[in-house]
Amino acid sequence: MSGLMRLNGGQGSLLVRALFQQAAGRNARLISSSQKNRDAATIDVSKKAAAKPAEPAAKAAASSKNWVSYGFDTKNEADDKNAMHASFFFSVTLCLVFGTFYWAYLPDTQLQDWSQREAYLELRRREAAGLEPISKDYIDPALMVLPSDEELGDTEIVI
Repeated sequence: MSGLMRLNGGQGSLLVRALFQQAAGRNARLISSSQKNRDAATIDVSKKAAAKPAEPAAKAAASSKNWVSYGFDTKNEADDKNAMHASFFFSVTLCLVFGTFYWAYLPDTQLQDWSQREAYLELRRREAAGLEPISKDYIDPALMVLPSDEELGDTEIVI
């Protein structure tokens, strides 16, 4: 667009600008993104200040100019990075990876696997012997004390 403006030059540029504004249906501003000399800042450094060696604090500030702390150490960049790497190594590698491995291979402390295997073995033994999976006389009827029909009365019995 700026090339069109330069080609037309002088008074013709007003006509081109008006046409672009009309075509867009709103006000448009043509801007140039090229760097201008007036945008650059200059500093006048005296010979005395230039000859003076830089202070250690100034060197540290210049080297860590864009440093953002991870939150472990706000004074020293190297200590901050080392603490961050160490804490993530211990938390992720040792706790999550090895902790998950340990938890996955823990022994069966509640014997759930053993009880399920025993139940399958007992069912297989009873089927091979021709018995019912669970006997209706699981408890000896002579040992059970049941109420009589008179004692139950009109009580609903749900089985």
